[in-house]
Amino acid sequence: SSGTGFKTEIYNTYTRKDKCAFVKFRADRSHSGHLAMAAILILLGTMYLTHKFIGEESVAGGHKTEWTDDPTWIIDPIDGTTNFVHQIPHTCVCIGLSIKKQMVVGVVYAPILNEMYTGAKGQGAFCNGERISTSQQNDLKQAIIYLEGGSSREQDVLRRKFNIYHKVVETTRGTRTLGSAAMNMVNVAKGSGDAYVEYGLHIWDFAASGVILLEAGGAMIDPAGGPVDFLSRRVLCASSQSLADQLSTTIPEHIEMERD
Repeated sequence: SSGTGFKTEIYNTYTRKDKCAFVKFRADRSHSGHLAMAAILILLGTMYLTHKFIGEESVAGGHKTEWTDDPTWIIDPIDGTTNFVHQIPHTCVCIGLSIKKQMVVGVVYAPILNEMYTGAKGQGAFCNGERISTSQQNDLKQAIIYLEGGSSREQDVLRRKFNIYHKVVETTRGTRTLGSAAMNMVNVAKGSGDAYVEYGLHIWDFAASGVILLEAGGAMIDPAGGPVDFLSRRVLCASSQSLADQLSTTIPEHIEMERD
């Protein structure tokens, strides 16, 4: 089937040994990402002729994200690209659907791990067809928190992130880093970790996984508190609303990012 062929192609590319040549492809904003995005757009575009699409390719050249009330597919063909290059298995395809700027469907497919996460508003969250739920951890001191260093090397951003990291390590049971926003979030969704906070990601990095997280019983807010803003390039999600609020108030300073 086409799905099996797509998975096989991803796996064959993932296991390539000539990494020098492959990394040269990746330097041009992801050769494999372009191919995967094209395949997804062809499939969805022929099925939903009037729908719109948002992804990294749609904002190339400095264009801002245009998110409207129209049915919109928000796509990341390869989340965790550095993992993909270095044969670290936490890499995935993310596809989300929004209607009137509300996320209603999310799919996160991790082909190397053979894990398919799905969520639909009001319908629950699943991994490979089995219902999943968050840990419902309410004690920050016992919580495992996912954090990422991100791609920015601006000194002020790094300083602020290190301050946040220090405080989180100091006040929780521990931290983990998977190298993929979506994988961090679906792990919180299935109870393998309790929260995740990130500054510097994009809407396509967490739109799909956000649906899954919420349908698994989790909470998703702006790191400073209040509703999440998908274009603000920052998010805090947790196994429960109580834990989300505790982590938010623990963070010593919040980073303002340029909006998508």
